[in-house]
Amino acid sequence: MIQENVKFERDGHIGIITLNRPDELNALNYDTLERLGEMLDQVRLDQKETRVLIVKAQGRAFCAGADLKERRTLTEQQVRRNVRKIRDVFTALERLPQPTIAMINGFAFGGGFELALACDFRFAVEEAKMGLTEVSLGIIPGAGGTQRLSRLIGPALAKELILTARRISAKDAYELGFLNGVAADHDELEARAFGLAREILANAPLAVYQAKAAIDRGASVDLQTGLDIETMCYEVIIPTQDRLEALEAFREKRKPVFKGE
Repeated sequence: MIQENVKFERDGHIGIITLNRPDELNALNYDTLERLGEMLDQVRLDQKETRVLIVKAQGRAFCAGADLKERRTLTEQQVRRNVRKIRDVFTALERLPQPTIAMINGFAFGGGFELALACDFRFAVEEAKMGLTEVSLGIIPGAGGTQRLSRLIGPALAKELILTARRISAKDAYELGFLNGVAADHDELEARAFGLAREILANAPLAVYQAKAAIDRGASVDLQTGLDIETMCYEVIIPTQDRLEALEAFREKRKPVFKGE
């Protein structure tokens, strides 16, 4: 039986993508990136059923980054192809309408750190180690790390981590604002990630998607433009059945039943 490099399953309305190359520390070769990209395309199309996405991994690593064994065999043109592919796949992850949660169960270096950066929320176990280590390998972060990390924790701290290729603990990552929380063990990690997913699922999915869109699109513009974006996102929600259901549930003193319509 051929092992799938990436697996997808669903627990109710929670989609779960699992990196499944534990013997290679879930390093990202081209085939894995292609499969991950295909899954993300399907998740985007399946907004009614998959309302929150969790990204996790098998084994003792979340993702060790690019597959350096593969990289050593590539021509310069193929390297450019791989870098373009990983950047495009992580951008697709970041732009999903559904909220996304990274479960960092171990090492997260280079592209693995960038994969987590492309998610909306990040939780890690205490023993996890992570960092953007590319300059120690003669390259730079090429899947959004230089841009997303600086926007998350500020340019000065991002430069410190990137230019030193420093590996940091989960505790340090939490204090820097990279993580939403740190778990004592894998069971707690799963409980934190799935607990957040279920909290989000209790709300109207179309409203959740538009709230995420308003935050993401407004993050890099001036306040007035951001307020205009918020207005446009609100306008999308007004004609939805879920909005009317919430009002009816309030009148009847019951919990609303949201259908994503």
